[in-house]
Amino acid sequence: MTEGKRTARRDEDTDLDRVSEHAVGNAIRTLRKLKQRTLKEVAVDTGLSIGYLSQVERNKSSPSVKALHAISRALGVNITWFFGDAAERNSEQYVVRRDARNELRFETGISDFLLSQREGSQLELLWCRFEPGSSSGDDAYSHNGEEAGVVVTGEFAIMIDDTWHILKAGDSFSFPSYLPHKYMNPGRRVAEVVWAITPPTY
Repeated sequence: MTEGKRTARRDEDTDLDRVSEHAVGNAIRTLRKLKQRTLKEVAVDTGLSIGYLSQVERNKSSPSVKALHAISRALGVNITWFFGDAAERNSEQYVVRRDARNELRFETGISDFLLSQREGSQLELLWCRFEPGSSSGDDAYSHNGEEAGVVVTGEFAIMIDDTWHILKAGDSFSFPSYLPHKYMNPGRRVAEVVWAITPPTY
């Protein structure tokens, strides 16, 4: 690959990240205004500072997984509400094609792809991609429901109720979501995990 093509590819990746972050910030601000909630009210409900929320809405900061969970709960939606909308590319009722997946990227190096239908289901299925060193954040979080997953490639570490578990390709996990949990990729290569959550709280 020539230097020009490598540069173009890096620019393309940067643009994709920028679009994703802007989409999330814009969506949060739009939803908050539709709900007629002030930044102060959302700050109280989430435990996040007004300044931080303002930065997220203005695309100056990208929320962590835990922060987006808290924001979505405060605004009465699931995290899937913030996924980029690929519905126009997917006209099939029960099938999601690879090029029609809704995607959500986090600044920390995590990309989530929605494998299930966005609405009307009691189960969410995600394809999660973790860049080396990426994580859900420093703090554990919890919510209602159950979740399970299987590591497809790479190495994956998940903390469930203060206990860390190191998993490799073929290993799987399951736990009630009310237990505090967080996760990361401790390896030197990309990790990919197929992750199921019920009910759809993500």
